[in-house]
Amino acid sequence: MKTLLLSLCALCCLWLTLRRSVHLFQLEGYQFPGYKRALKTYRKSFFGAKVLFPMAVFAFLAAFAPYFALLPAALFILINPPQKMKKPLVYTPRVRRLCAVSLVLTGVLCTPAAFAGVWALGVSLAAAVILTPYLLIAWASVCAPAEKAISNRYINDARRILREHTRLKTVGITGSFGKTSTKYFLYELLSQKYNVYMTPGNFNTTLGVTRAVREGLSPVHEIFLCEMGARHVGDIKEICELAPPDVAVITSVGNQHLETFGSLERVLSTKLELHDAVCGRGVTFLNTDSAPLRDALPELKGEIVTCGKDGAYRSSKITADKNGLRFTVTSPDGESREFSTKLLGDANVQNLTLAIACAHSLGVTFEQMVPAVRLLKSVPHRLELKSAGDTTIIDDAYNSNPEGAKTALDALSLFVPACRVLVTPGLVELGSRQDTENEALGTYAAGRCDLAIIVGSTNRDALVRGLKDGGFAEEKILTLKSVSDAFAALPGGSKAVLLLNDLPDNYL
Repeated sequence: MKTLLLSLCALCCLWLTLRRSVHLFQLEGYQFPGYKRALKTYRKSFFGAKVLFPMAVFAFLAAFAPYFALLPAALFILINPPQKMKKPLVYTPRVRRLCAVSLVLTGVLCTPAAFAGVWALGVSLAAAVILTPYLLIAWASVCAPAEKAISNRYINDARRILREHTRLKTVGITGSFGKTSTKYFLYELLSQKYNVYMTPGNFNTTLGVTRAVREGLSPVHEIFLCEMGARHVGDIKEICELAPPDVAVITSVGNQHLETFGSLERVLSTKLELHDAVCGRGVTFLNTDSAPLRDALPELKGEIVTCGKDGAYRSSKITADKNGLRFTVTSPDGESREFSTKLLGDANVQNLTLAIACAHSLGVTFEQMVPAVRLLKSVPHRLELKSAGDTTIIDDAYNSNPEGAKTALDALSLFVPACRVLVTPGLVELGSRQDTENEALGTYAAGRCDLAIIVGSTNRDALVRGLKDGGFAEEKILTLKSVSDAFAALPGGSKAVLLLNDLPDNYL
């Protein structure tokens, strides 16, 4: 009876710790390096007094008064409830398998202690609860071969679907930033002439593309717009092997995901994996307003169409205000047309120029594209304009790179005479450059906002230093815990609020 009681109490505590650990693992994309980094960042939360104290009492009472061990277990549950998260845990089949394996193997690990006595079982169960975040690494490693086999089955099925769709033209789209926006713009422009399918949302990993192909691609589609994301060298190449592209669109190369890439040169080589996949069999559209791409151009082989202020498809006569953009695009044969859009930011001129160039090369005329560009809506959470009474919100929540952040701040600066408010936790995944880039972001923001609200603690000090270096008044800087706190602290009257990079919970 004592053994059963201790096991049930520990199981309830174990589930809370396991659930939280699996959630963090999911937020990190099931990648061990990111998960370990997050554990290090949140070690006080995972291994603080709220965890250690009740489990120490549990182990002590298990030895001397087993029936009273229910009390510290209840305390553990009371002070460690599931937290409300921006991105809740999604109980995918993979998560359910991982949870089941973790519970079974943890039980197996603790079983020998039961034969040594109640005291040994209590200590073993308490240790298992405390160490679950690290034990999860072992249990996930055990699951890895099976998960790989399951993934390969789905990937091979997606390959088969694409292989059998012989008339389909695949357009691969990648870049450090701008790829999702460019994909949406291309979808609208190409839809003037073709039946187009695009990877939904942020389905830009190998498994995301696999799911998109298996669940959404049909024989009626003529063009497949395949967004390709990357956090490691070789990621783009892997997606290209799944969905071989006929056309490549590379939007930008910048200081993003430096924590995993290590250097800008490795970011560049990874994005160019898409060009390598089409070289000799298709055309690549490059945004040469992105300096790393422009500098790499002389070394590249194959058919390349440059896009930008000095490109073969040239953007010029760019004007911007808080109501949108006007710009002219000139094609390689000299045809010019003025376009207007409600979208904000110079980056969107670059994205639109790429989309217009690619669509034009695939047979959509400038005349067909002019009204389509005029009707384009902001991509969700990417310089998306929203209104709420006397508040205009520039939702750039998915922006996580230095160049894009500057574009967003330039857009905010247009909203005068309203009070211009920056709400941001800063930029992450920049490795050794994170402090430097966030300090620079603060300095750049100083001349483009009237109030700065810094969310969370990860980049707080660097952002404050940068704002002060830029001459920003200290009383105009607020540091708060969450975005909801930031919006509650907004001043009255007319205001424009830039929500820059609304980070998930594993980064705050």
